[in-house]
This record gives sequence, structure tokens and C-alpha cells, in this order.
Amino acid sequence: MTTKYLKKKINELTQGTSSNSAKLDTEISESLHPNHFTVCKVVRHGFPFEPTAMAYDPVQNILAIGTKNGSLRIFGQPGVDCHERHDSDVAIIQIMFLINEGALVTVCADNSLNMWNLRQKRPAILHSLKFNKEIITYCHIPFQSKWFYIGTERGNIHIANIESFTLSGYVINWNKAIELSRKTLPGPVIHLSDCPTDQNKLLIGFESGTAVIWDLRTKAAENRFNGAQPIRSISWHFEGRQFMCSHTDGSLSCWDIKSPSKPISVTYPHGKVAVKGGKPVDPCAPIMKVEWKSAKLGEPYVIFSGGLCQEKGGTGTPCVTIIQGKNTTVLEMEYPVIDFVSLCETPWPSENQDPHAILVLLNNDLVVIDLMSPGYPCFENPYPMDLHESPVTCVQYFADCPADLIPVLYSAGSNSSRKKTSYSKKNWPIKGGQWGTGGSSDQEIIITGHADGSLKFWDASQVTLQVLYKLKTAKVFERGKQHKSLDGDEEPYAVQKITMCPDSRILLVAGASGHLLLYRFSKLEASCEITSLEISIVYEVEDPDTPETELPPMPTPNSLKRNTSTLSAESTAGISNNVPPPAAPPSPNPSTGAHKPSTSSGEGMRDGVPNLKVKSGLQKYTMGYQPDLCCQLLWTEGEPPPLVTCLQINSFYGLIAFGTVNGLVIVDYIQKTCLLHMGTPNLYGSADPYQRTPRSPKKPKVPQSLGDIVEQLTDSERSRQATGAVAAAEQPNGICVSPTGNNSKKMKSVTDGKLTRSKSQTSSRRVTKTQSNPCDTGANGDRDKDSADASGVGGIFSGLLSQSRSTFSLFGSQDRSESSFTQSRSSSMSSLDRESKEGVQSLYFVESYARKTDPVTGQVIPETEKNPITSPCLWVGTTLGSTLVIVLSLPPPGDQRISQPVFVSPSGTVLCMKGTILNIAFLNSNGGLISASTEAWKDMNYEQKEGEREKKKPSMPPRVPRISPSASTEMADRQFAVITSEKESKVISLPSQTCAYRAKIAESSYVVKADVISMPNKELCLACYIANGHVVIYSLPSLRLLLDYDFVPLTDLRVGRTFQFSAHGKALYQCSPTEIQRLTVCAEHSNSLHDMLGDLFIPCTTPEAPSRGFFKNLFSVSSGSLDRQELFGENSGKPSRSIAKHVPGTAGMEAVKAQSQTVGGEIARTKLELIKRGEKLSETEKRTSEMMQNAESFASAANELMKKQKNKKWYQL
Repeated sequence: MTTKYLKKKINELTQGTSSNSAKLDTEISESLHPNHFTVCKVVRHGFPFEPTAMAYDPVQNILAIGTKNGSLRIFGQPGVDCHERHDSDVAIIQIMFLINEGALVTVCADNSLNMWNLRQKRPAILHSLKFNKEIITYCHIPFQSKWFYIGTERGNIHIANIESFTLSGYVINWNKAIELSRKTLPGPVIHLSDCPTDQNKLLIGFESGTAVIWDLRTKAAENRFNGAQPIRSISWHFEGRQFMCSHTDGSLSCWDIKSPSKPISVTYPHGKVAVKGGKPVDPCAPIMKVEWKSAKLGEPYVIFSGGLCQEKGGTGTPCVTIIQGKNTTVLEMEYPVIDFVSLCETPWPSENQDPHAILVLLNNDLVVIDLMSPGYPCFENPYPMDLHESPVTCVQYFADCPADLIPVLYSAGSNSSRKKTSYSKKNWPIKGGQWGTGGSSDQEIIITGHADGSLKFWDASQVTLQVLYKLKTAKVFERGKQHKSLDGDEEPYAVQKITMCPDSRILLVAGASGHLLLYRFSKLEASCEITSLEISIVYEVEDPDTPETELPPMPTPNSLKRNTSTLSAESTAGISNNVPPPAAPPSPNPSTGAHKPSTSSGEGMRDGVPNLKVKSGLQKYTMGYQPDLCCQLLWTEGEPPPLVTCLQINSFYGLIAFGTVNGLVIVDYIQKTCLLHMGTPNLYGSADPYQRTPRSPKKPKVPQSLGDIVEQLTDSERSRQATGAVAAAEQPNGICVSPTGNNSKKMKSVTDGKLTRSKSQTSSRRVTKTQSNPCDTGANGDRDKDSADASGVGGIFSGLLSQSRSTFSLFGSQDRSESSFTQSRSSSMSSLDRESKEGVQSLYFVESYARKTDPVTGQVIPETEKNPITSPCLWVGTTLGSTLVIVLSLPPPGDQRISQPVFVSPSGTVLCMKGTILNIAFLNSNGGLISASTEAWKDMNYEQKEGEREKKKPSMPPRVPRISPSASTEMADRQFAVITSEKESKVISLPSQTCAYRAKIAESSYVVKADVISMPNKELCLACYIANGHVVIYSLPSLRLLLDYDFVPLTDLRVGRTFQFSAHGKALYQCSPTEIQRLTVCAEHSNSLHDMLGDLFIPCTTPEAPSRGFFKNLFSVSSGSLDRQELFGENSGKPSRSIAKHVPGTAGMEAVKAQSQTVGGEIARTKLELIKRGEKLSETEKRTSEMMQNAESFASAANELMKKQKNKKWYQL
């Protein structure tokens, strides 16, 4: 009988589940397919990380920068920015433009030369030449030449053809270039250049200090110049008669090509020389590069980097020196100088260069100096290269913002007070390229958090970034000697987490010192006082005292049960630590969440104090984001506050929630009250599925969880505790204390099994510490009698759990430098250490079903008097894979929202998965995303200034009607929770809490970032970034795999910490300490990317060669034009095949593809123009026919009138 009954029930459950699944398949249609997705990099922002080389095209006016990891960044006018990368992570040691030809050559550290085609929007490699036996040290491409020179470490010079990228048989060996009497190698080639006035003469500079002028026709050295010091660089005078060398001892030597025996002059620009012509007293830094540029008006320029006197053992201050005649200007730089280039109008080396600016590439910045303005001011850099002004610690991406948000942020940023630097008034000199024709219509904002506590808001709607607004969170706190951050570094204000509600413009920022700041946006200046809440999460985990056989059996994870009585946040604030614990049996998992007293031991142990101190009194804030609330986690017995792992804000509810590595905090920012502060294990109560390991000696047991306390509170105990709660009015116990408590009202009595409170609160802001002071039992008892009329305000969980005076912190010794996504990697739940260190990793406010119903009968499990309805909830995901639901009871909007308390209570729902919970989202019955309601923005300062504000009354849309299952809907679930962990994703039907769909995402690896995103067609999908580098996309709600793309492996934790998915399939991550990479997973965006990117090459005429007068030709050192093709071509012989190998590139196919796309687009545009022209012609023809008809009718009418008046006399008219 029992077996038949069980089989019957199992069949009913199976039929119910299958019918649900069938209904899901028929009701929710999915239109997304694999061809809708691809992964494509869009654009890279920021300063190139670890730059190594730079080049400039003076005709196209574009700049190229190479980096240590093989990246190539090309900049034109603001808005023209391109990033490409070599196949391997090799440093780029030199870049050479083929001036005005739409190509450049990169020399890499792996002894390869790569030809890049710039005539397409995505540059690609046309040819590569890989050297096998020799190391490349320096290369040179003469202007308008089809051959270029390659110098090697051995001192040899090879010549290669640019078009075919093959070597010539013409080779200059080192032993022929130097004197025959020299027996040692001259060292690597560090310079190669043609004589400006004679192409037949090649100047070769060796590192050892020797320079050689080589005659290309005779294949012999014409002159040799032996310097006393090693050479770093060489520069010609434009007349081709002299050249200047820079040396390692900080000297400059000038040589005449006709006098190789000794230099014309040797000077130490920054050295103090005791004897004329001698060496300086103090050593000077090497002059790494020198340029000798002539000017049409005035003396020539001598520009060089380095050369300053240096202290013993020092390297000297990085600088660039400009010498013109007797005037010497030293420009000190903030970072080491990598390279510099003088910007001239002409590309011809034999013409008067007349430089107008200097491009200086620093290790962390790009500086452009104006040579035409007095004092040599700098140009204001229009590129977003100050992204790393302070190290970037976190990034937040909003790809679909309200249309009015960007303008107001720009207005606030432009009106904010700044230190105005005297920039040059001339236009930015790098003006090449052309903007793209296409663009995104989305309003996109990127927020970057920095180590100094600042935030930068960037407009990312176009290809380039534009800074909108800068916010400094450190201004909230007092300066002075601050403690280190929780990570142990010297940046206590570093931003760790950011979230923002774009509709209400409320900003939430979490810092490295366990602090959290809430900002409101205002268009007016205001003076306000910041409310401060000090919060502590303290608890301990012990073994239960009761025998194991007396414990109730452990329920299954999907039907965990606990007491669901609702408690007020105000009713529990005044429960004293010294009130005797109830006599009821203790909870199996005793723990506390109470605030610790603010004490400090004699040994200097910090306890109950925050890491930073908020400024007191009225503070003046300019237009923009103004602080409204500061929450600070406290030190506990010498252990720093826990790190904040996640943030969530809901402007409709007026609540914020943030999780830490060991607990959860919920704050009502409207009433400035903490509603909940509790360790993660305590959130389970009696439904905890994990066995916690003991962490401290046995202590007298007290109720630890909310459900246990409610069960144990008898009527007499409640009355006694309600009376004892009055004692905490002056020194409230626990941290959840309202800053606006009123002593004139009494606390209500406890009735109907609920703890309630009454509270009076004003809207004034003041600094308030919500902490308790230690006191003895006697003093507490006296205060219970004297303070009968006082009221205490506190958190629902924390006030009740403050009865236990725990003094042990579980997470004080945790490694805080470890990223949050690397805390838990194993899906096994057997580790006692991991079970104790359970943190909160994800949060989500939503109006949903909090409790479970039977999928067949629709009845609530356990049975209650009413069917479950949707209610405001907070879904909490933990690092052990548990998902908990906390029910929120909110008063009605308006005045009652300010005066009445907010209730929070557990729902008893616990859902378990493998791995840390990374994301929680909700779908409605049609498959649409259920997003939390938001509050419209209001400027509170404006209302106060105009006197229109009576009380803070949020403008809230009408609440969505709550849904309750009925007889007609009992078989169909109304919502679906999409929960994604490190290992898997599940779609849970609500309110039945059955698993509709499930997908295993990562088995050998783990998911780093997961989010439910919308595509341009409003369809939803689940996007995940896995540690092995794959980006995977799943459909919703069926969790079908749509894309699995091998993208970027997680070799740098920075990528995993900053990877962000956003709306319309857009995403970004911080690819280096100074750069942010944007990408898209949408195929539609990828196809339109070609039109959105700018053009790097614009066809233009090359300036004419300078005309040579009669006397210049007469006294010129030139011996006639040089036919390089005849000299280096086939007649030179065949090169050795073992020296280098030619590798064809992929730019040919890319160019054909780009050209086909361009031609296709042109054809489509031409067709559209023809259609428009045809329509206009037809319209013109129609109008012409109408005019002809009107003319004919007018002619006939005129003819009739003429006939009628023809025979009349003049007096009859």
C-alpha cells in the first residue's frame, strides 16, 4: 500500500514537472541563434602600457607607439585611434613610417621586421622578414626609397626591398667599414642615415664610438670618425656638411665630414667643467638622443634627452633640453623619457626643418611641447591617456544610460573647480586620419575607480573616451595619519566596488578601508553634514551542545524550513548584552552578529573603531555628486574590517545592501538606519546545510539565529526584553541605530508574536556613531529603570543576536589580497575551513516569490493561511553556492516611508549549487527581464532652497500588482530565477522552485564573470567569461549554448576583476594597468564596426622637393642622383638564404575583404541615390504635367475672355 502510494505521488510530480517544461517550451519563444553572436574587439582606451618605440608621419600627421608586449597604437586627430597587435608578445624596438605611403615597418625583439598596411581601417601585416643568425639593432628607411637599411649587433648592414620584403645581395660588413688596423668588433649598429644632400653617402654609427661615412657606389668607407666615448645617437645638419653625436658621458660632439681626425667641438650642456675643454666635475647622465634642427628665423635648435648632472649612484632627473643659440631650457619630466620626435612641416631632410613642436613619449604619458609659444608650454592632450593618473582599481560599464545623464555630468565636470594649467593655445598638432561614418546611438558611460579614492566618469558613446566628471571620495574623510587599507598597501581610500542607479543618479562606492559611501546628484552647491553609520559583523561558529540524535533531520536544500516571523528593525535595537539569555534550548549553530564595544587594549589592539574618520560639521560641496551617507565596518579585536565583495542599491525601496567576505549588511538610506548586519552562516538559522567547525572554546549557549530567537521568546521574556531595550536609548546596543531617534516616545509592547517599534526621525543630517560602550550589569540595571521612556532603534538581526558577547573574528587572518573570484574553486562542501569562511558574493533586489509552492497542488510548503504572493525581496548568493532569500516589508510611499520602519525577515528558502554564486537575475512568464523599479531623480537641494520640500517623498511609480497563484494558474509558474555559479547555471521556476533548465558551464575551469544581458533585438541571453579564456553565451530560459569563443585567458587577475558585460552585447575589461579594452559579442555590432572606425590614411600630395639654387649645386657635396635599384637589385647578387626568411602576411585578404565591404557599401549607397533620384525625377515630371494642364486651362480661359470682349466698344467695358 505504501509503495503504490509513493509511486502514485512520484508519477504526479513527474507529470507536473513535464507539463511545466512543455508549457515553457510553447509559451516562451527564443529568437536568438548562434549566427547572432561573435566576439570582436572594438577599441582600446588609455595610454599604451610600457611603451618602447615611437614614430611620426609628418605628411599624414599620424603617430604610432609600440609597446613591450607587441601592441601597436596609431593615433590621428581626436577620435581616430587604432590598436593592433603582433602574433607573439614581443617588444617593438623601433617603428618606421613609409612617409605618405600608408604603411609602416615595426622592428621587434625577436629579430623580425613587419610591414603594416595602413590603407585599411584595421591595419594588418603585409610581409614579415625574420632574421635567423643576427640580432637587429637599428633600421632606416630613406624618404621615397624602395630600399631600407638593417643594422645588426655584429656591426653588419643588410639592405632589403620594401615591396617584396626580400634581402639584397649588397652587404656592408663591419670589417670593411672600420679601419684595417682595428682588431675588435666596433659594436652594434646604433645609427643609419643618408646624407641629406647626397644619397650616395650612408652614415653608420657604432656603439663603441666610431662613425663611418660609407660610399654606396664604391663600396668603401670614405671617412672614419673615432670618438672617445660610446655613441647613443647621431643627427645630421640639414646642409649635409656636419653631424652631431650624443655620448654616454653626457657630452655632445660635433663633426665635419671633411675633418675626421677630431671633432669641431665637444660640450657638456649640463656639466660643470673646471678647465675649458676638460671633463665635468660631477658625472652626467647619458644623452640618449639628440636632434639638430634648423630654423628659418633664428638659431638652429639642439634638442636632446638626458645629460643632467647626477648624484653618486643616481640616474639623474628625466628631462628634455632645448638649446637655441645661447638660450638653454630644461623641461623636467615626471616619468623616464622613452623617445622624442621633433614635428616639422617638411619631410625632406635637406630642407630647413623649422620644428614647431616636440612629441615626448614618457613611460606613463605623452607630452607635446609647443616650440612656437614663449616658455614652451605643453598642449592639452585630447586623448584619454590620463586613465591611469591614479592606478585603476575597478571599472563599471553602463551601455544604456538615460539620455540626460551624460549632459548633466559634463556640465558638473566643466563647472567644478580645477587647477588651470597654462596650456598652449594652438591646436593639437596630431591631426591626421578621418572619423568613421557610423556610430552607436547608445548612451554609454564608463566609471573608473582609482587607488587615491577618486572616480572618473567617461563618455564612451563614440570611439574615443571623453572625461565627463571627476569625484574625489577622500574629501569625505579627515586627512592626517591614516591607517593602511585592508590590503596592506598605503592607499586607504582606494575604490574597490562601484554601482550606480542611472535613473535616480544615486552612486554607491565601496573603499579599501571597509567604508561605503552613498552619493546623490545635485545641480546646486550645498553645505551639508554627512551621516555616518559604524557597523560590525562579529560571530563565532561552534559545535552544538545537544546530542546528535536529538537534532532534527537535515532537510533537502530546496525545501529548507525556518521560522518566518517578521521582526521590526526598531524593536531589537535596545536588547542589552547583559540581559540573561532565555532558558529555551540553544540553536545548533550559535553565532552573533552584534557590534563590539569601542575599546583598545593596553597593547594597542584596535577594537570597535573604523579605519577612517569622517569629517564633522557642515561641509561645502560643489555641483555634482554630494555625499549623503557613510557606512564604515569596524575593527574587531585587532582584526581589520572585512572586505566588501558586492554592492546592490534599489532607489525604489530606498535600501542598499552590501556583502563582505563574512557577512551581509542592509541599510535604509532614507531613514539612515542599519537594518541587518550578520555573519553569513547566521543567515541560515536552523536551515544551515553545512556543519560548521568550532572556532572558540565552549561558552554558555544563547539563541543565535533569527528563527531560534523567535521560537524561544516567551511572553514574559519579551516583556522583560522590551523593558530592557529602553535602557539602550542613550547608549544603544548594536550598530543598527538611527541617528534621529526621539527620546519622547516609548517602545511599543511586543504583541502577536512580533517585535515592533516606534520611531521619530527628522531629515537633518549629522554624523552619528552607532556603537555601544561597555558597562557593567549593575549600571545597566539602574539604567533600565531610569530610561523607561527612551526608544532604541536597531537592526532586526543584529539587535537580537547582540545578546551573545562574542569576542572572536573568524576572518581576521584571511589573505585580503586575494581576489573575490578566487576564494572558492572546489565544488566539494567537505572542507571545514571553507564552510566557516562563507561570504556573500552576489545580491539582487527584486519583487518575487520568496517561498515555495507545490508544483502540482499549488499549495505553499509549509502550508500557511495565505498563498504566496510577490513581495520585495533580497536574493543573496554566497561563496559556498547557497542562494538565500530575505523578505522586505516596506511602508507605503510618502510620509509613511519616512516615519514607519522597514521590516526584514528570512523566508526559509535556500537553493544550493556548485561553486560561488556569481549572478542572480529574474525573468517573467514571457521570458522578459524583471528589473527592479527605480526612483526618478530629484534634486533635494533645489527643493530645500525653494522651500517646496515638506518631507522627503520619493517619486515612485505605482507598485506592480502582486501575483498569487489561483486555480487557473496553479500549474504555471509566474517567474524564473536565473542563478549562475562558478560551475553551472540553473533556471528555477517560481514559486514552485523547481529546476526548469540546467547547464554545466565549466568543469575543469571556473566562471569569472556572468551576467544576463539584452541584445539589440531586446532578446535576453546569459553571457559568461571563463578563466580558461572562453566567452560562452546561452539562450534564456532554455540555456542552449549559442557561442563558445576562445578569447583571452585569465593570465592576469586584473582582467577577471574588471570584466564587465553590459546591455546590447557590449563588454569591457582592463587589459593592462593603463588601458581598457572594449568588445562586443553581438554580430550586428561587429558588422557595423568597419564603418564606425576611422580612416588612418588619407590620400594627399607629397610636398615638393626643395629647389636648389645655382650656388648650392655648385658647392654641393652631392655626386649626383643614386639609382638604388641598379645598385641593390639583381646586379648585386643573391643573398644568403640562411640570414633571413620571408613570411607572407594576412593583410592581403584583409584588404580584399575591407575593399569588398567598401565596394558593397558604395554600391548600396549608389543604388539608394539612384532610387532617390528616380523619385525626384518622377515627382518633377508630375509637377511639369500639372503645370502644363494649368497653362492650357489658363490659355483657354483667356481665349474665351478675349472673344467675349472683342466686339464690345470702349464705353461698354
